[in-house]
Amino acid sequence: MIEAIHQVTPFQALALQVQAKAVNQANDRESARSLIQETINHLAKQIAASKAFIGLNCKLVLLPEYFLTGFPMAESLTSWANKACLEMTDPIYDRLGEIAQKNDIFLGGNAYEVDPNFPKLYFQSCFLIDPSGNIVLRYRRLNSMFAPTPHDVWDKYLDCYGLEGVFPIAKTAIGNFAAVASDEILFPEVTRCLAMRGAEILLHPTSEVYGQARSPKEAAKVSRAVENMMYVISANTAGIANTPIPEASVDGGSKIIDYRGLILAETGAGESMAAYGEIDIMGLRNYRCQVGMKNLLARQRWDIYAESYRQFYAYPANTMDGGVVERKHFIETQRATIEKLRKEGII
Repeated sequence: MIEAIHQVTPFQALALQVQAKAVNQANDRESARSLIQETINHLAKQIAASKAFIGLNCKLVLLPEYFLTGFPMAESLTSWANKACLEMTDPIYDRLGEIAQKNDIFLGGNAYEVDPNFPKLYFQSCFLIDPSGNIVLRYRRLNSMFAPTPHDVWDKYLDCYGLEGVFPIAKTAIGNFAAVASDEILFPEVTRCLAMRGAEILLHPTSEVYGQARSPKEAAKVSRAVENMMYVISANTAGIANTPIPEASVDGGSKIIDYRGLILAETGAGESMAAYGEIDIMGLRNYRCQVGMKNLLARQRWDIYAESYRQFYAYPANTMDGGVVERKHFIETQRATIEKLRKEGII
């Protein structure tokens, strides 16, 4: 037992699998906001009903990636920021906070968000709202194919938020939370940096293909849980409506994985509250204190990797210091990175 840490009673967590209603076809911010409000009103009923079924001990609900808006398609950065993105003090967060308060839960999710420090850009943010309605965790996605990230404005972002703001941890009464978005589960360094800061529960809002064959993301979820000895709660969309893409392309497989890599709960396709299970933080903390081969955190020799990372870089930082770029910027930057890796004999 860890004497200095208070006891945490086991609780139920839910990866709520719901359909995302895209706002791409909305003509302006007002019509997009109307669609977002409809989504929230519907979610409020689903969350209340799910908790009533699971029981009062349901203390955490995680929603999928971009559940409020879908993702940008043909929109420019400026257009998407104006139409679909939340402000950091947005009334939408207040409405979600009311749902958390009413149901006495921690409520996690993912949204596109603008930041006054970076005009005309936006970030994809994972958030966690506590039972009092306050945002206690805000993580901005660090690896994205077609969206700005903190790394694209790295120097200024560090000046604004520091490294702890890049890899934030929410230390709460029921455990230490962190988050990654979507295919960031494939980047082990992100989760490792969060584990270094004490993360015990990794929130993973996602929108991905699901099937019986275990995909790379499915393998990665188990790997991140085992190598960091943490819970992974992964909430997938139940499809995305109102886009040209077939709705069920990203549907199913929300799950909860424990710190040993065991899948505690998993659901199939469609909107579902079936992916819920028990989170035993004291069990995790005891497991982390055991001497033996399974204690990968204690066996990890962190410093031997540091110099290799320090000497190497590929994808450049600060490529969006000038502000808005065209969508082709992301392809051109990746192409240049591939060429750099090729010339150096790495690929």
